[in-house]
Amino acid sequence: MFKGSKLYSILFLKCPQCHQGNFLEAHPYNIKHFNKVKDTCPQCQLKYSIEPSFYYGSMYVSYAVGVAFGVAIFVLTKLFNLQLSLLGLFVTIAISLILLMPYIGAISKAIWANFFFSYNTKIANQIRCNTK
Repeated sequence: MFKGSKLYSILFLKCPQCHQGNFLEAHPYNIKHFNKVKDTCPQCQLKYSIEPSFYYGSMYVSYAVGVAFGVAIFVLTKLFNLQLSLLGLFVTIAISLILLMPYIGAISKAIWANFFFSYNTKIANQIRCNTK
């Protein structure tokens, strides 16, 4: 599809370096492992955390992603000509953001990791050759 781009790693929650290993311990909506990032990539052994509390910075990204989702929901309600009052629109956006919160958190951590790690074609091809 568009493997090799940061967008692929972010949207599919894959390793930023090889785009093959899973970034999270489990699905973002799994309550037991709620948005827990793996220590290392199971495929290329990239250590996901550069320093202690590395993913605290993803809170800033989470805020921006939440605002983007809120704006997108507002635009969609206007695009589909839904006649909502101001309170109705606020409640719609609030409920949507609450339901999307685990995914927004996961995406934010993936975006944050992609600021610091880059896709490595050599490592990705080596892993592909080893798994065949």
